[in-house]
Amino acid sequence: MSNNYDAEQIQVLEGLEAVRKRPGMYIGSTSTRGLHHLVYEIVDNSVDEALAGYCNHIEVFINSDNSITVVDNGRGIPVGIQEKTGKSALEVVFTVLHAGGKFGGGGYKVSGGLHGVGASVVNALSEWLEVEVTRDGHVYKQTYKRGNVDSTLQIIADAPEDKSGTKVTFLPDKTIFDDWIYDYDTLRTRLRETAFLTKGLKITLTDLRVDPPKERHFHYEGGIKEFVEYMNRHREALYDKVIYCEGLKDGVYVEVAMQHNDSYNEMIHSYVNNINTPEGGTHLTGFKAAITKIFNDYARKNNLLKEKEDNLSGEDLREGMSAIVSVKIGEPQFEGQTKQKLGNSEVRPVVESIVSEQLTYFLEQNPNIAKIIINKSVMAQRARIAARRARDVARKANLADNMALPGKLADCSDKDPKNCEIYIVEGDSAGGSAKKARSRATQAILPLRGKILNVEKARIDRILENAEIKAMITAFGTGIHENFDIDKLRYNKIIIMTDADVDGAHIATLLLTFFYRFMPDLIRKGHVYLAQPPLYKLEKNKKIWYAYSDDELNSILNEVGRDQSNKIQRYKGLGEMDAEQLWETTMDPEKRILLKVAIDDDDESEIDMTFNVLMGDKVEPRRQFIETNAKFVKNLDI
Repeated sequence: MSNNYDAEQIQVLEGLEAVRKRPGMYIGSTSTRGLHHLVYEIVDNSVDEALAGYCNHIEVFINSDNSITVVDNGRGIPVGIQEKTGKSALEVVFTVLHAGGKFGGGGYKVSGGLHGVGASVVNALSEWLEVEVTRDGHVYKQTYKRGNVDSTLQIIADAPEDKSGTKVTFLPDKTIFDDWIYDYDTLRTRLRETAFLTKGLKITLTDLRVDPPKERHFHYEGGIKEFVEYMNRHREALYDKVIYCEGLKDGVYVEVAMQHNDSYNEMIHSYVNNINTPEGGTHLTGFKAAITKIFNDYARKNNLLKEKEDNLSGEDLREGMSAIVSVKIGEPQFEGQTKQKLGNSEVRPVVESIVSEQLTYFLEQNPNIAKIIINKSVMAQRARIAARRARDVARKANLADNMALPGKLADCSDKDPKNCEIYIVEGDSAGGSAKKARSRATQAILPLRGKILNVEKARIDRILENAEIKAMITAFGTGIHENFDIDKLRYNKIIIMTDADVDGAHIATLLLTFFYRFMPDLIRKGHVYLAQPPLYKLEKNKKIWYAYSDDELNSILNEVGRDQSNKIQRYKGLGEMDAEQLWETTMDPEKRILLKVAIDDDDESEIDMTFNVLMGDKVEPRRQFIETNAKFVKNLDI
């Protein structure tokens, strides 16, 4: 392996402009998500050193002033003069957009930081940043303020010839970020995932804001095999071994790990150069094609499928599967700015070839595991066929009835989806009030009778037999699973409106579980909301105030005075409000409060596991989750 990494490997594409003016273009947003993205950018540069084989330990510190320090033991960023600019390579990396060792200069074969904007963007969006580089027997240091050089590059100490690495410390600019306080758990989740994906790499996270400091170490020699075991930790694995495939072909390095559990949902996460690709791409397509062919071939060859039985579908075979598909390539081509889908056509046949060959060998060596998987898939196939027949019957009935919408749906008169929204309401009482309160032109009401089926613990045939779920699928118009089509969505906003109590929270969680498992793009595309009905009504001197939290109630009381003339009503449910009150507090677009439900792509594996903990069969993980998070809950009636 060549150790040729010096100033000539730093290739300049264009200058650093407009980052502070339009930060969202570079880090997604100036919210807490963008704030944490700054850390990921610097860490990813260190991970690139690990992928190149030069770094095995990365340390991340949240300092007492909420600045961040990232230290690695890689080669150290080059400090020699970069010929095209006349500046040190280090200064170029931190002050010039699209500059780095990842544009064909030979510095890296594989990189997640493809566009080379990471270090300079972090610098531009920081009040100050300082970098120390250890290499060539010296320790070099340079400081910056809001992206501009604050001090020239200087040698501050000598170092052993065999010691090298980079240390970056930065403080996010409070004038740019809406929230500049780092969340330990958010960083922990991302860094743990990074360690899983880079086997052998040790990552340490230390929070120096607390006494004693909070420290976690992430180090997984098993890499993605341990990742799959972690994903299945709250499920019952159907067999002990994790199926693992690894190979290098035509410049594409492929790693795949998978294991089935007793659930009915698949959890498959794909990555390119450690970048999560939530929309999949050619690597995921190759993986799915391989497992569908190889499992069917095995089942036919070993008479696990009867001669007249149809082949198992990919969906059947992936039921209850937890899997990681990770590829590393020199020049990834992502579809879209957000790197959510891999487009390299050459990757699919490579993944398909490597997985096919090694999976075939595994099944031949482990016939008992093969039989377990095939038997589970056959049961899934039967459920799928039953569900298809139920859909066909329902479709014919709908056609005969002119595609009738659910009878209990009070639809809106406006037929342009952009203008329309639907409220999912618990119970006929609240549904009745909502129907009276609504704006008939743009607001539809769909009352639910009781709690919908917990889809985390049911197969597709049972799910599609549930009257409440069928009503929602019909009302939304999108279909589900592989038949889902976002362009057929009949409403721009789907608003869950439940009581502010334990039962209401449970119903909302059941609905979100259904949306996430069967219509995830409703959430990803920003169509799902939670209504926020008031908790209190305060009446005094014929004037009325509504409070949505205890703090807001106390604030109102401090303003109007605390005395016996105050009449305070604590709402136990939506049914306690008449139509006028419901409109004024919860449904009027001019006054209401809605919470948008969003999925952070960086945390999707954690979201999967959270739904399974909350809605799965195992009681103990759920109890632990509730105990851990109970302190964050407010205004919940017990």
